[in-house]
Formats: sequence, structure tokens, C-alpha cells
Amino acid sequence: MAATVLIPQPLRPLTGDQPTVDGVTGSLSDCIADLEARFPGVAERMLDEEGELRRFVNVYINGEDVRFEDGLATTINDGDEVSIVPAVAGGSS
Repeated sequence: MAATVLIPQPLRPLTGDQPTVDGVTGSLSDCIADLEARFPGVAERMLDEEGELRRFVNVYINGEDVRFEDGLATTINDGDEVSIVPAVAGGSS
């Protein structure tokens, strides 16, 4: 069994428009590396130049924000749900 990664609309062109894909277990970093190997461009959109999560990308594992867990070292287990959520900004003045 693997983890389920929920793909947001802005990244779906990279995954062939799949809304979910299987993710590897281990760390979030392992999962992102695997996604990048299968869907080139994912890591570039998720990670900054220092290899950290971009400020406007939120990742949740089973509903828990990884920034309040172990960041990229957060453990992903079989059956976990990984949600990639781009931050939304804007509005009217």
C-alpha cells in the first residue's frame, strides 16, 4: 500500500490531469523526490532554491500541517493522505 497524494489544479498538467497519485512512504522529502522523478517539474513548484517548501505551498499529512510537524522530514506511512495546497491570495480593494 502507498500514500495518496492529492494534486491541486495548478499541478495537474504535470500529472496528466490526475487529481490523485500514489506517493511513496518514508519522509515528505522522499515523496517529493519520487513525484519529481515521475512528474518532472513538481519539485520546482513545491521547493525553493534552498530545497525548502515554498512559502506559498502548504502540505498536510492526514490534515496536519507539516510546518508544525517535522517539515520535509515528516513521516508518511502506508494509507496516509498527503494534500498539497497552494496558498490563495488576493481580493479587492
